Amino acid sequence: MATLMSGGALGDELAPLAEATQDALFGGSVVLFQPPRGAGYRTNVDALLLAGFATTSKVASVAFDLGAGVGAVGLALLRLGAAKRVVFVEIDEHPAAMARRNLDANGWTARGEVVRADVRDVARSRRGEASLVVCNPPYIAPGRGRVSPSQARARSGELGTFVEAARQVAGRKARVCFVYPAQELGTLLETLAQEGLHAKRLRFVHGTPEAPARVALVEAQAGRAGGLSVMSPLVERGPRGYTPEMQALLARG
Repeated sequence: MATLMSGGALGDELAPLAEATQDALFGGSVVLFQPPRGAGYRTNVDALLLAGFATTSKVASVAFDLGAGVGAVGLALLRLGAAKRVVFVEIDEHPAAMARRNLDANGWTARGEVVRADVRDVARSRRGEASLVVCNPPYIAPGRGRVSPSQARARSGELGTFVEAARQVAGRKARVCFVYPAQELGTLLETLAQEGLHAKRLRFVHGTPEAPARVALVEAQAGRAGGLSVMSPLVERGPRGYTPEMQALLARG
């Protein structure tokens, strides 16, 4: 059963919901309420890339979406059949309220739980519960780069906080999947290793065939290092628009 977030007056929670735009994922098969442009962080294709990467033949009993925002990654996991149940962890009140609304709007109230809390607190209280962890973490470390005030919390944060939380909520054989800028892949792999998580699967995403990799998709597990499988690159666009693989992902469902 989805859990309503604690804290804040009811009117404060309803206001951002009334102002949200109603968008869609997977060709309209998933409803997505999110902040209007300029009013907060809006979902981009990285959320779907991560969910697609995390989807394998093995269905997770419980997935944790850390820093879930309005819930795009977790919703995509449910739509793709990657998880039976998803726990959405989001610290900010307004995105968390939208995540709850999105679960309800798609008929998945019983398959999701929205926890409005710091990922560190959730990690301490729910150790080892996840069979899959997904995370599209903030790409900008605090104090580095320029971030608009409306997107500050979603875009700026410490990678180590999310990696540590992922390690704690992950069960013994859980898969942990991240999407991160390709040029910072070394930082991600090092941070994962510091928490005893070692990369087992890696895929680079390129905007075009000629462009350098834009982001990296990484699956890690606890245990011994080694055994890394580097997949063929995913190219988003060709001369005539989205590549067949991207078209299939965006329309999937």
